[in-house]
Amino acid sequence: MRGIFLVAKRDFAAYVNTIWGWVILALALLIEGLLFNALALSKGALYSSEVLKQFFYLSGGVTLIVGVLITMRLFAEERQTGTMVLLEASPLSDRQLVIGKYLSAMMFIVLFQALTLYMPAMIFINGKVSYEEIAVGYLGITLMSSAGIAIGTWASSISRNQILAAVVAGVVTVFFLAVWMISRKTDAPFKELFAYVAFYDKQYAPFQEGKINTEGLVFFASVTFAFLLLATQSLSARRWE
Repeated sequence: MRGIFLVAKRDFAAYVNTIWGWVILALALLIEGLLFNALALSKGALYSSEVLKQFFYLSGGVTLIVGVLITMRLFAEERQTGTMVLLEASPLSDRQLVIGKYLSAMMFIVLFQALTLYMPAMIFINGKVSYEEIAVGYLGITLMSSAGIAIGTWASSISRNQILAAVVAGVVTVFFLAVWMISRKTDAPFKELFAYVAFYDKQYAPFQEGKINTEGLVFFASVTFAFLLLATQSLSARRWE
């Protein structure tokens, strides 16, 4: 466990001690704030719950984009700078490296989410929502982000440069986001299958409304585990190249 936390601490420090990490935070907060103001606060009279739902809808998408941007450097940058050799020569196992880097990205995502808290807090100025609704919404973002970070970790583990890692992670993430549209054009049993694997439409939507979706919890945890396992296997295979 100590090795995992050392890797997580090292990579998280690389995010917050460089201009790259703060630029991502600043741009993401700016974009999310503008979208929230334009699409949620400027639509006239809305119920507070609807405004909160719009916030989590927008925040979920922006957070996934942030996940792609921060995970593209996890392993790909190590290969570009030549430090991957040092990691492979360390006593840490591939599993520890993957989990450590995954945790560092999740820590960054939690930091980003904490900085967005002022947006749902603005609802209390003219409306009222429960703290439980806000907590459940952030839980949903965390779960979906976990799956997105795992996808990005895997993409970075198989890529030789950061651009390729970002493209692979982006394509796979967009597939999971947009697959619900495919489900509407297909027949059973693929219709139900595509609908089930859609991030937004089926798994994340209940969290936006303040409802804990146990099916979504299991789904996002399964996606996270699967892609972290794939990343571990990818690193193991590269050791023998």
